[in-house]
Amino acid sequence: MATENKNLSVYDKTTIPNAKNLRFGIVVSQWNGKITEGLYNGALSALLDCGAVVENIIRWDVPGSFELTYGAKKMILKHEPDAIIVIGSVIQGETKHFDFVCSATAQGIKDLNVKYNTPVIFCVLTDNTMQQAIDRSGGKHGNKGTEAAIAAIQMAVLGN
Repeated sequence: MATENKNLSVYDKTTIPNAKNLRFGIVVSQWNGKITEGLYNGALSALLDCGAVVENIIRWDVPGSFELTYGAKKMILKHEPDAIIVIGSVIQGETKHFDFVCSATAQGIKDLNVKYNTPVIFCVLTDNTMQQAIDRSGGKHGNKGTEAAIAAIQMAVLGN
């Protein structure tokens, strides 16, 4: 497992650009809200720790992970942020629904990155169990939201 011995919340602040003048969008799935709120809190904390200001961070909620692509697209068009983080959690169930939602969400976010000049960071957990999601949203493996925020900062300044 990729996160087996890695804490997702660890970063070297001296290597991260200052985010003071950057604008961020965060689109959060309401499905599996305990997990997505943990991811959001990790992302927000990291952005603020790296200099971002609250006034430059826009949050929108959408019903589920499948809707993240549309929410991010609308945010790009309406607010033109420097980067967007999409936050979701899909947990394996007994049907193929998991496969379809995960695939469509990943493809949709990839398509936004190809079409627009705004980086959209994929922070969607696709876990087999709730415990795995808990472990990656502020649990024993740290917080994938933190990792996504650092990626958002780095991508926002790429090429500038």
